[in-house]
Amino acid sequence: MAESGSDTGRQQLVESLRWKKFPVLDDGFVCLVDVMGDDGSVVQAARVSYGAGTKKVSDDRTLIRYLMRHRHTTPFEMAEIKLLVRVPMDTWRQWIRHRTANVNEYSTRYSIAIDAAQRTPPDRWRKQSRSNRQGSEGFLPSELGRQLSEEEAELHEHARRVYEHRLELGVAREQARKDLPLSTYTEAYWKIDLHNLLHFLSLRMDEHAQQEIREYATTIGEQIVRPLFPLVWEAFLDYRRNAMFLSRLDCEVIRRLMDRAAVQGQAPPFTVEQFLAAQDPSWASLERCRERDECLRKLQRLGLVVETSSSEG
Repeated sequence: MAESGSDTGRQQLVESLRWKKFPVLDDGFVCLVDVMGDDGSVVQAARVSYGAGTKKVSDDRTLIRYLMRHRHTTPFEMAEIKLLVRVPMDTWRQWIRHRTANVNEYSTRYSIAIDAAQRTPPDRWRKQSRSNRQGSEGFLPSELGRQLSEEEAELHEHARRVYEHRLELGVAREQARKDLPLSTYTEAYWKIDLHNLLHFLSLRMDEHAQQEIREYATTIGEQIVRPLFPLVWEAFLDYRRNAMFLSRLDCEVIRRLMDRAAVQGQAPPFTVEQFLAAQDPSWASLERCRERDECLRKLQRLGLVVETSSSEG
C-alpha cells in the first residue's frame, strides 16, 4: 500500500530532526532520538470510544484545543519523545526531579567523566534576587565577572587534573569522580510521554525557572515539539504557556474593582492604591504577601491596574 503524502512528509520531518544536535549553553545540546505518534495520535486516543465518525463533528485542531483547555491529559500520554541530552550536572539535578520519564544516564562508574564543564561568560554572572531566595535578578559588573570567570576556569582545570591523577594512580572511577564540579557535563537518554513533557516545559520555560534549564526547555519546545506536534504546541501556548490562572480570590478582587468603578463612574486601569483597597481581607494585615503580589501582576498584565515599579508590597 502506497504511503500518503502526509505520511511521507512526516517521515521526512522526523528524519530531518533525528540526531540533529541543537546547541544549548556553551557545550550542551539536545537532539531527537525517536518519536512515537503525532497530533493524530492524540486525536485517535480521544476518539477511541466513539470511532472515526466523530471527526464529522469535531476536527483535529478543535478537539486537541478542547482537550488542552479542559485538562484531559490521557490522550496526550499516547505520544512519546526520546531525546539525547548533554547537560551540566547541576542543571540535570533539577531536570531529574521530573520523575515521569524513563532515563538512562552516562555512568562515571564505568566510563571516564566527560571532559567538559559549563563555563560562565563574564557578562552572565547573575545577582541574587532580593525578593526570591531561589531566584536571580540582574548581572554583576563585567569587571567583577571577568575575575569570576577566570577563577572558574582555574577551578575546573584543577579539579580535572586531580581527577585524572587519581585515575592514573589506579583509584576506582566511582571514587575518583567525587570531587568533580557540578558544572561537569553529563549525557542521558530521556524518554517521556507528551503530557508529562508539556508539564515539564510549562514549568521550566517559565520566567521563574533557572536560566540554564530554561534554555534547555525552550530549545526542546521550540525546536523539537513544535514541528512534531504543531496543533498540540499551538494549544499548549494558548492554554498553558501564555495563559493565566485566576484563583477565587483573584476573581473577587476584580469583581470588587469593577463594582466600585461602576458606582463611581470610573474605568480601568485602576491605581495600585485602588487595588490595595479591593484586596482580599486575608492579605490586608500582611506587610509582605506573595499571593497579593502575584494577583497584582496578573491584573497589571490584563491592563486592569497601572504598571508601576514600586507597585509590589
